[in-house]
Amino acid sequence: MPESVVPESESGAAPGVRRAASVRARDVSGSLTRQSLLVAATTLVVDCLGFLFADTSRPLTAWHWVVLAAIVVADAALATSPRLSGVVAVAQAVVAVGGSVLLPGHGPLPQLNNAGMLVSAYRVGAWLELGPAVASLACLMAGVVGSQLVGGEGFGHGGLLLGALGDALLPWLVGRYTTARRAYIAELEQRSERERHERQQALAEAIAEERSSIARDLHDVISHHVSAISMHAGVARLRGGAAPGGVDVTESLTAVETSSRAAMVDLRRLLDFLHGDPAGEDSQPGLDNLSGLLDTVRAVGLKTRVSVHGVPPELPESLDIAAYRVVQEMLTNALRHGDGGTAEVELRYAPSALTVTTTNPLPAGTRSRPDSPHRGLQGIRSRAALFNGSVMYGPTPDGTAWTTTVTFPLEAHDPLNPLDRS
Repeated sequence: MPESVVPESESGAAPGVRRAASVRARDVSGSLTRQSLLVAATTLVVDCLGFLFADTSRPLTAWHWVVLAAIVVADAALATSPRLSGVVAVAQAVVAVGGSVLLPGHGPLPQLNNAGMLVSAYRVGAWLELGPAVASLACLMAGVVGSQLVGGEGFGHGGLLLGALGDALLPWLVGRYTTARRAYIAELEQRSERERHERQQALAEAIAEERSSIARDLHDVISHHVSAISMHAGVARLRGGAAPGGVDVTESLTAVETSSRAAMVDLRRLLDFLHGDPAGEDSQPGLDNLSGLLDTVRAVGLKTRVSVHGVPPELPESLDIAAYRVVQEMLTNALRHGDGGTAEVELRYAPSALTVTTTNPLPAGTRSRPDSPHRGLQGIRSRAALFNGSVMYGPTPDGTAWTTTVTFPLEAHDPLNPLDRS
């Protein structure tokens, strides 16, 4: 009759986990009760039939019915709480000796409560602490020996010793072994659970340490250089504006300064995210901030036109950010690999999808290689894949322009995506 073991980790678990553990405990408790009733009923039937039909040559007297009633009560008590196993064992021993006293006669006595003695010996070995278990075992062995002596079996052929060992000690030892094995298995399960939690904790700490290390590297290396670019661009802009013919230089340096400051803002957001700090007042940009992005690329000479088709719905923040970053990467690719003249951006809103398309002319004589995409296109594919989106890119049929199209299914977004504003 195994005990229910609840892992230590459940004591501090979430309410749902604790409720599930409580339900499992009730199920185990109900199963133990049913098994106890079944064992008690089976033991009672075996002892009663053995008592009534062991020796049909003897007539049944009133004392036979008294002893039978005592057997029924003692065996029925096997269905009681395991804490009463010692009391039940004493009752079984009393029935064994008392039946032998009340039913004297010629020859061996009929079988009394052998099954009850075996089961009660197992119960005290399995459920009780060592002290009460040993005391109960002594009572059971005394009951076995006493019933044999009173019944006239004597000491012949070691019957007393075999009876004490087989009917009391052996099932008692099996009960102790079962308890020890159950405790060992429970300890292994708890140890495995602790090790699993320790591994998870160690992994979380390693990830946090790695994120902090990346953040330190970004801060110590990249932020220094970007800050220096912004500072020198500002100084050069001020000096260039005063020089003859320095208007074009001033515009270019202004664009450099603006871009470097925007890069610093994005870098700070990334550093906050890696450090696990809460979001500040500034959030990551979405499609509502597209005009600022277009002003930036226009400042460096890329003429950009935007067309919007359909009614823009309220997008999830993570999808809004991803769409903005995709447009940003598309325009960056147009600056790097296009002819630097124009770029067209198209946002097409449909009930089931958002489609973002950019088209930019290719430099004359450029040999495009769609089978060997740049890292920017790989980043676009990765962002689209997070939302089960699709990406198509390549030169137009006449080879004069490059088109990139990204489609985001609006029903398949993940609101818990890590790209949420933070």
